[in-house]
Amino acid sequence: MNRYMEETNQALLHTYNQFPVVLERGEGVYLYDTEGKKYLDFAAGYAVSSLGYGNQELNGALKAQIDRLFHTSNLYYNTVCGEAAEALKRVSKMDRIFFTNSGGEAVEGALKAARKYAYKKGTGRYEFIAMEESFHGRGFGAVSVTGHTSYREPFEPLVPGVSFAKYNDLDSVRALVTDKTCAVILEPLQGEGGIHLATEEFMKGIRKLCDEEGILMICDEVQCGMGRTGSMFAWQSYGTRPDIMTMAKAIGSGIPVGAFALTEEVAAYSLEPGDHGTTYGGNPLACAAVSKTAEIFEKEEIAAHAKAMGQYLKEKLQMLVQEYDCVTEVRGTGLMQGIRVTKPVSGITNAALKEGLLIIGAGTDVIRFVPPLVIEKEHIDEMIEKLKKVL
Repeated sequence: MNRYMEETNQALLHTYNQFPVVLERGEGVYLYDTEGKKYLDFAAGYAVSSLGYGNQELNGALKAQIDRLFHTSNLYYNTVCGEAAEALKRVSKMDRIFFTNSGGEAVEGALKAARKYAYKKGTGRYEFIAMEESFHGRGFGAVSVTGHTSYREPFEPLVPGVSFAKYNDLDSVRALVTDKTCAVILEPLQGEGGIHLATEEFMKGIRKLCDEEGILMICDEVQCGMGRTGSMFAWQSYGTRPDIMTMAKAIGSGIPVGAFALTEEVAAYSLEPGDHGTTYGGNPLACAAVSKTAEIFEKEEIAAHAKAMGQYLKEKLQMLVQEYDCVTEVRGTGLMQGIRVTKPVSGITNAALKEGLLIIGAGTDVIRFVPPLVIEKEHIDEMIEKLKKVL
């Protein structure tokens, strides 16, 4: 066993099924292990490393910020938090931003914001409608609205007042609405649950239902957001707007940062000083990453590039369906896609590792492709060739 693996196994709580590889450095869309082996990265740290590795513009901004200041209390203003918030407002088309450390923490804040909104409005509402096959994080609130029994059952009783509707089935959602329903939470493109894309009818139907019933609509864009689907955020392609949105992962290009965003209406009747906080959220280093990431995305039109590369990726994946009996379906859009397979997912991902390809599973029978958003056609071609050897 590699000494780095041995040290990790002896020191850390075993909560991850880790691949037998020790990564040391990255360059572009490739990662290298301690033995010098090169890996084409189509996992991007679970859709985090949006700009790949070694982006000099991003690295320069982070190094400069480290030399100035990388933590203060939120009791004080800092020079970059407001800039980062304005950047997220600009790309998200939302009105108010709260910075967190992760996507799961962003979801916790979003749920609290929704309940506080109902409290201040005096509606007495507190229930949530979530989706089957959804995933929203690991905290108690986030697990409570996650639509997988295996995630919830060991930690019950969880947050009360949560029911689960069928994804892309508006009647299923409507049937669960009561006079206590506070909000509907959904991912426009489910990731962990198996790469399920919301239909336009479903997204617009949820928005209309929420407006009619006085319910908030929460979009979880932690994984599918920030350019990955070809729009800066996935909901934007549907012509709808949520009341609350969560984001993380790609907004910091690898620096741990998340956020939830609210409309002005929700912000005005929601969280107040003392209701919610975080020691590290909005720290200068994370905010420098957000500001520079947003700047690069806009300047280099990363979302449009992801859309074009996503179309090419889909064409190549469709060819696998025609060529291999074990590949039955292509799902997703942009650079968040998957193939449904009849072979064990773990067998495919482990074999791909040996071929120098990093891919991950989604759900029980889907291989997920969430590469850095800066990949080119040549990288997609390389990935397909490596995957064919495995299949």
